[in-house]
Amino acid sequence: MRIVMIGAGNLATHLSKALQDAGNDVCQIFSRTEKSAMRLAKNLKTVYTTAFDRIVRDADLYIVAVSDDAIAEVISGLPFTESLVVHTAGSIQMNVFAEKMRNYGVIYPLQSFSKDYPVNFSEIPVFLEANTPENLTTLRSAVGQLPAKVYELTSEKRLELHLAAVFGANFVNSLYAVAAQIVQDAGLPFDVLAPLLQKTVDKAVESGHPAQVQTGPAARNNQRVMQKHIEMLHTHPEWRQVYRQLSKCIQKQQNEQMKP
Repeated sequence: MRIVMIGAGNLATHLSKALQDAGNDVCQIFSRTEKSAMRLAKNLKTVYTTAFDRIVRDADLYIVAVSDDAIAEVISGLPFTESLVVHTAGSIQMNVFAEKMRNYGVIYPLQSFSKDYPVNFSEIPVFLEANTPENLTTLRSAVGQLPAKVYELTSEKRLELHLAAVFGANFVNSLYAVAAQIVQDAGLPFDVLAPLLQKTVDKAVESGHPAQVQTGPAARNNQRVMQKHIEMLHTHPEWRQVYRQLSKCIQKQQNEQMKP
């Protein structure tokens, strides 16, 4: 399948390489930034452009892999209305294409992408949506050779999934950053927490519901330890607030777990 990748950022880089490795022809890279477009095109041994009017017109699929805020602007600049075009965002509805495009959809890989960190698509679920059954079949064909698990999902459910990902990944990573600062202030490297963090993730996934394997002073309602921690955070009032709110959340979850 001939694919044009519109965007050359983190997600575009990993997805275009995976699609190419799966047997698709990524025939062109488009980006408004020439340096990034040229770099990705060189990596894929393909061509690139920074001009909308030079985007090839005979591709089977056009993938808009840009920031959420840039999607509408990119759509308005595309020099066609009939070709199948998709975006890759979790929080943007499919009908963002509806006013201009006749054929459209979504390819949403549920993962955080960074250029310098490799990803294994066999571990990444990919969620598809299209405005017609025929277009959904085309999207399934495009991603069909990827080792990923592929699901169909509506825009409304995809937004719920995106919200869950923000809680489960973005917020948790911010808490990792807090933990890193605390252990570093104690003269320790962040990686001393690695076994604990990995075990916590493993138990949460294996249990089927993380609340069932919750540990810590809030889960035990150990007020003495919790108060000591709060006092230690006097120089970081925002961390203190997070500590209190999350402790309340944990206690509420534990109480709900105990209900018959």
